[in-house]
Amino acid sequence: MATAKDVQSLLRFLTQDARLPLAAAMGKIKDLQKAKLLNPDDISKAKLATVQLVFTEDKTAKQVWNAAKRVVKKRLAAENDPQMPSAPSPSKKRKASAAELDLTPQQIEASLALPMSTDLDKISETAIIINRAPLVLAFAVISLKYTMPEQPLSSRLSLAQAVVSANSRTKASSIGIDSTPSAEDEGWAKGQPTVRVLGRSISVLRRIGYDWKGDRAKSCEEFDSKNIESSDSPHAEKGYPVPRANVLSRKQNSDDDNLPALWGLDLESLRKSSDGRYGRHGGGYDSQRSRNAHLPVYRAESARDYLLRAFSTHNPGTKKDSDSMPAKEMTLGLLLGAIDHVCQSWASKLSKDELDRRAWCWYVAVRPEVENGIAGWGQKGTVRLSAILDLGVAR
Repeated sequence: MATAKDVQSLLRFLTQDARLPLAAAMGKIKDLQKAKLLNPDDISKAKLATVQLVFTEDKTAKQVWNAAKRVVKKRLAAENDPQMPSAPSPSKKRKASAAELDLTPQQIEASLALPMSTDLDKISETAIIINRAPLVLAFAVISLKYTMPEQPLSSRLSLAQAVVSANSRTKASSIGIDSTPSAEDEGWAKGQPTVRVLGRSISVLRRIGYDWKGDRAKSCEEFDSKNIESSDSPHAEKGYPVPRANVLSRKQNSDDDNLPALWGLDLESLRKSSDGRYGRHGGGYDSQRSRNAHLPVYRAESARDYLLRAFSTHNPGTKKDSDSMPAKEMTLGLLLGAIDHVCQSWASKLSKDELDRRAWCWYVAVRPEVENGIAGWGQKGTVRLSAILDLGVAR
């Protein structure tokens, strides 16, 4: 049986060497243990087809498999020639995100569209198979549609992923998988503005000049102007983040339409940065004024891809079809439709802050049952969407 130390080492490989999002890596631990792929050596020696049984997307499976081979090869080379300096691996071109392409903000948001079903009959008869992390992501994305309606979909996806990662770290700590202090506990978010999502405080970065509504009359440069960097800053382009040193608060800003678009700040990546270009605490604007590098954020594209791949329909008679990408997309649409129905039914009856708190309670009420402790880490379970619909306001 794998120990907490073994699990922590495997997580470190998946997130640092294979470059998987923390939440996605956590969701695969149980499957890797069942397949007896407990470390890079096991993964590198396994056939690619075996790895693909765990990581159903070919691209992800190859990414993990190749990373394991690189790690093992590098270690063997060092063992055979201890005097040989470690050569940096050749850099690979990172796939450009939508925000980095020559697209308008409106085109970026359109490219991130999520499926959404309104067929309550179909929703009520559907059961899904899932682990907890992507279900949190789904609840966060949809609840933000009502608690922060001023935020574009790209921002909602980013903020939701920040919540998932923070929750995953808290869970890992509580069951003994990861005993190291979080980046937030170590002060890496000091000076950054925050918002609350599903009851959790999330550090954010403002996206200066991101005019996704096409309404320049309400551009974010008008919001709290004394604390916002001018639009000719090297940071302020195509919706990229700019560090800020004040807290965003609904109580201080009564007009939600004037709140700027936001990114969720990736504090763990900030801490892992090896060149120190971001500064010890992530810093406020004053400590960052002379730096041109962008702070790390949770990318909307990654969060969307995670959602699209995560859900399967509980239908043993058509298991193959339920695991195909078109079927997964349809299943996601049913789940998001169920959550949207509940949030919409309560939106006119609750304040935005109360709706945010309720959304977390709704998730807890329907999340899949798993074993306690490490045994339940990444474990999947069944969720009936009728249970979600039952949380809505009775008519």
